[in-house]
Amino acid sequence: MKLTFLGAAHEVTGSRFLLQACGKNVMVDYGMEQGVDLYQNAPLPLAESELDAVLLTHAHIDHSGYLPLLYKKGFRGPIFATGPTTDLCKIMLLDSAHIQESDAEWKTRKAQRRAQPPVEPLYTQEDALGAHGLFRPCAYGQRVEVCPGISLRMVDVGHLLGSASIEVTICEDGAERIVVFSGDIGNLNQPLIRDPQYLHRADVLVMESTYGDRSHGPKPDYIASLTQVLQETFDRGGNVVIPSFAVGRTQEMLYFLRQIKQERRVRGHDGFPVYIDSPLGIEATQVFNENTWECADAETLALLRQGVNPLTFDGLRVAQTAEDSKRINTDTTPKVILSASGMCDAGRIRHHLKHNLWRAECTVLFVGYQSVGTLGRSLVDGAKEVKLFGETIRVNARIEQLAGKSGHADNAGLIRWAAAFSPKPEYVFVVHGDDDVTDAFAARLNQELGLAASAPYNGECWNLCPLEKLAEGNRERLQKPHRDAAAMDALPQRTPPAPAKAPKPADHTTAYGQLVLAGEKLMALIGRMEKRSSKDQARLTRHIHTLVRKFARR
Repeated sequence: MKLTFLGAAHEVTGSRFLLQACGKNVMVDYGMEQGVDLYQNAPLPLAESELDAVLLTHAHIDHSGYLPLLYKKGFRGPIFATGPTTDLCKIMLLDSAHIQESDAEWKTRKAQRRAQPPVEPLYTQEDALGAHGLFRPCAYGQRVEVCPGISLRMVDVGHLLGSASIEVTICEDGAERIVVFSGDIGNLNQPLIRDPQYLHRADVLVMESTYGDRSHGPKPDYIASLTQVLQETFDRGGNVVIPSFAVGRTQEMLYFLRQIKQERRVRGHDGFPVYIDSPLGIEATQVFNENTWECADAETLALLRQGVNPLTFDGLRVAQTAEDSKRINTDTTPKVILSASGMCDAGRIRHHLKHNLWRAECTVLFVGYQSVGTLGRSLVDGAKEVKLFGETIRVNARIEQLAGKSGHADNAGLIRWAAAFSPKPEYVFVVHGDDDVTDAFAARLNQELGLAASAPYNGECWNLCPLEKLAEGNRERLQKPHRDAAAMDALPQRTPPAPAKAPKPADHTTAYGQLVLAGEKLMALIGRMEKRSSKDQARLTRHIHTLVRKFARR
């Protein structure tokens, strides 16, 4: 039983974990990275066609976004996910593919002007449809056989419609291991969906830590905060532009806006229009409507029983086409514009920022996490000007954040979720967090709950029975570390100890440390050579003998 970390290791996005057991290769999530890539990613140690199955925690692109690439490269196994995740992924992966194709088309036009070859998209809409055809929907709580010796159970984790923690049970050579992958753990009291459910048994836990070093604080009054932003902005004659993830956050905003309108909270602007300018957001809202009864919390169920659709209201307008989108910015009526992407790194939101950022009467309201390296993060951090479509735009609009609005559990929520396991897991791997956050949260799990925990690096490989590290991950930074000041507020004086049960790493900044790192990579490569051809094995052996003889003589 082996577990290799190939993404979201000392980074927030790009979740990818390879589980090898019972002679099978099972991938848990296969997500796309967003923002700055801090560490070099280890390659998949086998051909994509050799993967036997994928287990998907939820539909967000940083967990699902590379699935079409898997298909493109030959993967044809089943992809296990909940029903709502299956529905959401169809539209999200097609949208992602459209972005890939559009970017490639734009880059090709530039290349042609330089007499350079055309640029191929990372994957196409055909690849996305092919990947979606591999999905195998699972109900919450259902025990499903992945392959002989490996089964799964999905548990609602309250992060997004259809999101799940995945409990994987492995029976190999008379030994049983339960490995739980948390997925993204949801915040409490989110609109529309249930609170996260708790699991109670795991031998090994792979746990996210996005907000592992900060508290959301007391639950804010989102309705009051949003009403205030609307009132002040409309009184100035401006627009409220909300960069919003098309799936999840857009629907939450619609839920709040419906209540604000119903209660006539915005004085003097009762009929203000609300635009969803995101084809993906429009389709996702329909998926939410179709799955609400299955996944809704008690408050939403009460509305449904009264015949109230929590996601629609008078004044709600949709912009399907590019022309519809352009007309929004020619209308002088103060309005709300909900547009993707949530981090402003792609999509129609960039056009709305171009038309509204320079206007002092407008407000850009952020309602979700902004990853390092994104345009959204730059604006939140106080950028005075930004570049959009080759043009420098002055930031005169107010930049606001809806305090505490997050689909992720905070540090207390994460601790509460981890504490539910009884007996304690033998080991916890902390993933899906900023570079120093992962280490800090691993230390906190150890100090507060007595859990052996560490934060693996990309490429790190562990044997699960017995538990032992087989290969170090890559600790060489591609980018300078970014210290998230907001994230540090919760633990300003922390000094994380060395990861529990993990050997002290070599100092890779020295020449000898680099040599040790190279040796670790070589051992990892040797471990992967078992399934390669005898010719390849013999070739590598010759190269090693040549190197040894060369340096032994010195």
